[in-house]
Amino acid sequence: MGMDITWMSQAGLDTKTGISYTGSQDKYVSAVQRYFNNYEKNRTKIDEYFAAKDYENFMITVHALKSNSRMIGATELSEQFETLEAAARSGDTEIIEEVTPAVVKDYAALVEKLSPIKEVGDLRAADEISAETALKIAGELVEALDDFEDDKAKRLAIKLTGYPFRITQANRLKEAIAYIDDFLYDEATAIIREISAQIE
Repeated sequence: MGMDITWMSQAGLDTKTGISYTGSQDKYVSAVQRYFNNYEKNRTKIDEYFAAKDYENFMITVHALKSNSRMIGATELSEQFETLEAAARSGDTEIIEEVTPAVVKDYAALVEKLSPIKEVGDLRAADEISAETALKIAGELVEALDDFEDDKAKRLAIKLTGYPFRITQANRLKEAIAYIDDFLYDEATAIIREISAQIE
C-alpha cells in the first residue's frame, strides 16, 4: 500500500505522468523529494548565472530543470524552462531577461507547495540506492571495465540501475550494459563516466 499522493496533484503535479517516467510510486515520491531538496542549490545557480549573464551555464541549469520538472509531472514549469533553454541556446538575451523572473517565481511557488514532502522521511524504493552508493558503484564499475572483469562489471552495472536516474541517463545506462555484453568496454566506460556526472 503506497502513500496517498493526492496532495501532489493538488499542488499542480501530473502524478500519473510522473509515475510513468519514474517507474513506480515510491520512485516517484523519491524524485519529488530530490526535486524539493535541490531547490536552494538550483535557485542559487539560476540567480548567479542570470546576474552574471553567464548564458552557457544558465542553459545547462535550465536544461536540467526542464528534465527534472518533466520527470515529476510539473509539465507547465518544464515548458517554461524549455523556453529559457531555447533562448539561451540561440542567444536571445531579451527573452531570458524578460521571462526568467516569472519562471523563477513559479519554480519557487511550486517548491513551496511541495513542502509537505519534508514529512515523508527518507523514502526509497526497495532496490533504490543513494547518490553516495551510486557514485561508489560507478567508480568500481569503471575499474572493473578497466581490468576486463566482465561478470563483475555486469553485476555492478545492474546494481547501478537502482539509482533513480532521469530518463535520458537511465537509457544511457542501458546502452552501457549492452556494450558490456558486447565486450565494448571503452564505450561502456565513456557512458558510465558521463552519467556519473549526473548523480547528485
